[in-house]
Amino acid sequence: MSKSSSSTTSKTDWPRLKAMPEQDIRLTDEHPAAEVDHIVRGIARKGLRPVPPKALISLRVDADVLAWFKAQGAGYQTRMSAVLRAFKEASG
Repeated sequence: MSKSSSSTTSKTDWPRLKAMPEQDIRLTDEHPAAEVDHIVRGIARKGLRPVPPKALISLRVDADVLAWFKAQGAGYQTRMSAVLRAFKEASG
């Protein structure tokens, strides 16, 4: 298990990275290109209170329902949770 850094100072050579040509940047499976949605989500969360932890469960869902949620794009599990929450809140 890796220890998290307690340093608040970045050890990254930012001027060197900013000057690096695009073709010299290597992407790997471990370090892929960042998706814009992922970056925006991180920026939007900054300064907000932490999201409560989620419970990991196994749930059987009709195949057509799951396919519909997945067809809406990334974040389908979050949307499914939002639908369940709305039902819970509407039920009183």
